[in-house]
Order: sequence, then C-alpha cells, then structure tokens
Amino acid sequence: MSKALDAAALRLQFPILNREVNGKPLVYLDHAASSQKPIAVIEAQREYLMHYHANVHRGVHALSQQATDAFENARTVVQQHIGAAESCEVIWTAGATDAINLVAQTWGRDHIGQGDTILLTRMEHHANIVPWQMLADEVGASIEVVEIQDDGTLDTKELQQKLAKGPKLFAFTHVSNTLGTVNDARSLTAQAKAAGAAVLIDGCQAVPHMNVDVQALDCDFYIFSGHKAYGPTGIGVLYGKRALLEAMRPWRGGGEMIDVVSFENGTTYAGLPHKFEAGTPHISGAIALGVALNWINGIGAEAIMDHETMLAAHARKGLSSIEGIRFIGSAASAAGVVSFVVDGTHPYDIGTLLDSQGVAVRTGHHCTQPLMERYDIPGTVRASFGAYNTLQEVDTFVVGTVRSVRMLRD
Repeated sequence: MSKALDAAALRLQFPILNREVNGKPLVYLDHAASSQKPIAVIEAQREYLMHYHANVHRGVHALSQQATDAFENARTVVQQHIGAAESCEVIWTAGATDAINLVAQTWGRDHIGQGDTILLTRMEHHANIVPWQMLADEVGASIEVVEIQDDGTLDTKELQQKLAKGPKLFAFTHVSNTLGTVNDARSLTAQAKAAGAAVLIDGCQAVPHMNVDVQALDCDFYIFSGHKAYGPTGIGVLYGKRALLEAMRPWRGGGEMIDVVSFENGTTYAGLPHKFEAGTPHISGAIALGVALNWINGIGAEAIMDHETMLAAHARKGLSSIEGIRFIGSAASAAGVVSFVVDGTHPYDIGTLLDSQGVAVRTGHHCTQPLMERYDIPGTVRASFGAYNTLQEVDTFVVGTVRSVRMLRD
C-alpha cells in the first residue's frame, strides 16, 4: 500500500482551484477530459517564455542552447517515466490524436493493406477509432471490434476469436476514459503478439494515474497526451520501439526532420527522433510536460491511483441512494472515474444543474459513441478525479447530484 497523499496540501499548488463558479467554490471533477496544472508546470512555461525562448537545435547562441537542453532533458524525463530503452524512442507530437494518426499514416500504410484486419475494442476513444477507419477505407482493410461485457470489461472469449483471424494490428486503451476499466495491457499485448499482431496502446488515462513500463508491456507503440497528465495542451508523446521507428517513413516534411535537402539529389532525412518532428515544436509544452511528470513522480503514481480510487468508491456509495441510478462500468480493476445515468433525467440537465452549484463534471458521450451504443444510452454524467480532489468535494458533488435529480423530477 502506498503512502496516502495529502490532497488538501496539494490543492495549494493549483491556483485555479481557488476560484468560484456561479458564486460557489469550484469543484473540478473533469480530470479525464483535461487535468488542472500545478504552479510548477505553469512556471516552467513562463520561465521559458520570459528568459530563454529560442528555437531548438538550430542555433549556436546561448538562448538556443539553453532551450535545446531543456527540451531534450524533458524527452529524457518521458523516457524514464514510461520505461523506454532510449530517449530517441520518444517522439514529441501535438497530442495523443496526432500520435495515433502518425502511426496510422506511416507504419499503417506500409503494413496494412487490402483484405487485412485492424482490431479495436468497443471502449476506444474516437481518437483510437477514426484514424484506423480512415486508413481501412483508403487501403481496403477491415475493422474488427472486441465487444465488452456488462461490467465494462473486455469479452475475453471474443478477443481470442478475433485474434485467431490474424489481425495486423491490435490497438486498445490502457484505461477507459468513460468506464474507468483498467485493461491488463501486458496480457493483451502478449496475446496479440502470439497471434502475429503489432500493438498500439492508448495510455492517455493511464500515465496520469499509474506506473507505466513500455518495455515490460512489450508494446510496439504507446501514446499519451500532456494535458491529461497535469501538463499543457498541444503536446503529446509517441513511444515506438526503435527498430520500428527507424523503418517508418516520415509523415510530415519540413525543417528539422531533414539531413540534406537538394533539388538535384533529393532529400535525406534526419535520424530518430527528429525524423518525425518537422517544424518548430511546442517547446514550452515539452519542457512543462517534463515538469508535470516529475511532479507526478514526486507524489507517486500509486499514491495518486489509490487516492482517486478511494474518491470514486466514496462517490459511488453516496450516489447509490438515488433511485433509478445506473452506473456505467463496474470493473473490479478501475481508475477514478464514475459514469452514470439516472432514470427520467438527461445527463446534460444534471451537468447543467451541477455547474450552477460550482461542480464541473463532463456530460455526453465522452468521445466514445460506440460504447454508448453498447449500453443504449445517449451519454452519461462522468465525474473523474485527480490528485487534488478531496472527500469534501465528493460529498458536495453527491449532494449536488441528489438535489439536481430532485429538481428535474419535481
């Protein structure tokens, strides 16, 4: 058991949590959509912009060298945080969506063709569905889907049946953003590889909440975004095994990703990781993401996960008193997410009334429309927790939800 964290003390590091919404203290329970940022992350971007802003890798002057050092040090932080073998296996992207599209348009185009199969799961975020649908449409491949059981866990028998068909790729989420289900990524990867499939894991909801070791997982690709991990928006990470990345052709062309450019002799490309980082990158974002991951490490991912799981259990217990409530997702292994619907109400209405009480939750399909179809619902109310949330905030949310449901039913 990890050491319990002090959420009340951590809150002092998040300036935005001091504000009010509609005359009420802000209760921010939308971490799965985008986490709030500690002052260390905010100051890291401010420090760069105020004191050593310059383009990286392209100058011999002091500012450029300082910026380059900070930028590449952040890459090393990511490497160590996710257990990559080398820092060159860490590619900066504009976000998780950008990272998945990069793999689809490079590795995917070279390895998936007419008649091939891409295997996904019912619980995927749209970002891990649509790029593969686009690729499949373009090359004549097909999409197979592993369905889920009522509790929000994967149907393991169907998984075996689908893997037996020999998919070229199995792309799945480590942790569901809607259900909170934590998939056994190591086991799923091993099963996929035994069937001859490459593996891409969406780690957006895993990296902020749990320890990740890509070498232990043995996945081919692992992606995550900064803004869900206490870092900035507009920055994300693609991890790929070095041999795969070296064999992949570039996706975008431009400055930084080249070795030599010539009209007469053509262009040769830079080595890893720069081959995939055309143009000026989000320098302050990368630096601040490194700070964010160090912030997580300073607390301990296990402590954060334990805290969030405790908050989710407390919320479920309190909400269970509401007549007609239905929790969507009840896996034994789950992250700090509570999704639900209430008979006779619409999620948007509950969310709007909660907002009037200063409580920020997410309502709708959460970019998982195929999952909503599985449960035959238009969407859910989703409360998702971060390291800075407290039991008192959960109680405020529960009381507010009870009040909102009562108002909607009167």
